[in-house]
Amino acid sequence: MKVGFIGLGRMGCAVARNILRAGHQLTVHDIRPEAADTLVAEGARSAASPAECAAHADCVITMVFGPAEVEAIVTGPDGLLSAARHGLVWVDMTTNRPSLVRHLATLLADKGVSTIDAPVTGAIDGAIKGELTLFAGGPADLVESVRPVLAAAGRIIFVGPLGSGGVVKLVTNQLWFIHAAAIGEAMVTARKAGVDLLALWEAMKSGAADSFVCRHDVPSIFAGHYDPSFTLDLCCKDLALITGLAEEQTVDADLTRLVRAKFEAARQRYGGSEGELSVCRAIEQQAGVDLRVPGNWPRHWETAT
Repeated sequence: MKVGFIGLGRMGCAVARNILRAGHQLTVHDIRPEAADTLVAEGARSAASPAECAAHADCVITMVFGPAEVEAIVTGPDGLLSAARHGLVWVDMTTNRPSLVRHLATLLADKGVSTIDAPVTGAIDGAIKGELTLFAGGPADLVESVRPVLAAAGRIIFVGPLGSGGVVKLVTNQLWFIHAAAIGEAMVTARKAGVDLLALWEAMKSGAADSFVCRHDVPSIFAGHYDPSFTLDLCCKDLALITGLAEEQTVDADLTRLVRAKFEAARQRYGGSEGELSVCRAIEQQAGVDLRVPGNWPRHWETAT
């Protein structure tokens, strides 16, 4: 298929590369023109605007920071609306506000464009390996029509009508952030009580505490870099979307609001560009302990191929 891809950050560049390697014709765009250089060297074409990126595509994908960026790409000067035509499929892989995706889809539908929301989970190493999980919302037959493109990124789970993908992504991130903060509290408590951290980690992985967060993220705490491949800015943006969704659905979400406050405090303390698990760093420092463990802990965003 002819694919346009907009948004070449760490995740976007990795996903776009896998789409190109799967044999699709790829045109890419980013607000930083130099971000396209490596993909162009591998056979992609660079476009100067979202409209140009979509002009000759069967499917155009957006994967950017958040709602404001997506809205600008669709409705701004030289945006997708100006290039909209019957038969084009727009897939938004951004962690986005579901109500905004539905609104923009309505604008595009008036010009014959169909929309899918398919945000992803699986971290940067999953993106590099083509092993992400995509939560796809939209008409089932439309999702099937672009499956060859989406499958280049990883496993596709169809979750229901348009907007459902964004809801599923937000609630899975809700659990991720809650668990990340809880892991910090649990490990600091055990450390202060004299338990060996490696023994604790093995126990966590062997019982009810096990999760992707436990297995994937704890080494970033042991190493002391707290995983800069996903920043506190992104965490706080997502948590704002999560609490907003809960409010729309009249859910109290007290636990989520508490965790959001902890992440916001960590961002104020360390800066928005610091790693997601800096929320655990704050818990360590408040308790007067550290969770460093000697060893060659892999940096997953560097070692994945």
